[in-house]
Amino acid sequence: MSPAATHVRDLRERPAVSNLLIISGAPSPAAPTGLVVSHVGALLEAAGHRVTHLNVRALPTLSLLTEDLRDQEIAAAVSAVLSADGVVVASPVYRAAYSGLVKALLDLLPKKALRGRAVLPLATGGSQGFLVAMDYALHPLLASKGADQVVRGEFVLDQNVGTPAAALALEAATDRFTTALTPRLRKAG
Repeated sequence: MSPAATHVRDLRERPAVSNLLIISGAPSPAAPTGLVVSHVGALLEAAGHRVTHLNVRALPTLSLLTEDLRDQEIAAAVSAVLSADGVVVASPVYRAAYSGLVKALLDLLPKKALRGRAVLPLATGGSQGFLVAMDYALHPLLASKGADQVVRGEFVLDQNVGTPAAALALEAATDRFTTALTPRLRKAG
């Protein structure tokens, strides 16, 4: 096979560029969750995906908590979720529960908003005991919004953020996520 034919075959096998949304419940960019979403976003961009970051803390609090869909920023946030090919949902875990900011945003979404989209849950927390929040709190919340392609996520201890072990775990989670995106992108293409 000629080099040109090989190149054409490689382009056909490569998944189309996807529009990905990272929802972050981090209280600040320097918080462990903020650092994790920054790392994952960079990995996804390096893989050729278009990535949009939605920092829930930046949304108008009153409109978020009163579910005011007439607010332009709230409407834009909901629209970003609905137009994404895949969604990363990242939250700090406090007292074995995900961020109220993340819950408030997800509560705004239509019932089946996440159906057919790959979803990668990520969480950070100060104790390994908080790992259960992913399975017993975050996953059911995602399922309530129709998430039927939830990829096995990652929980990173606060003190491990930025370590080589955490970076490897996040790379593996990102690989699982991008693999889950491929069937949706092939249907769209």
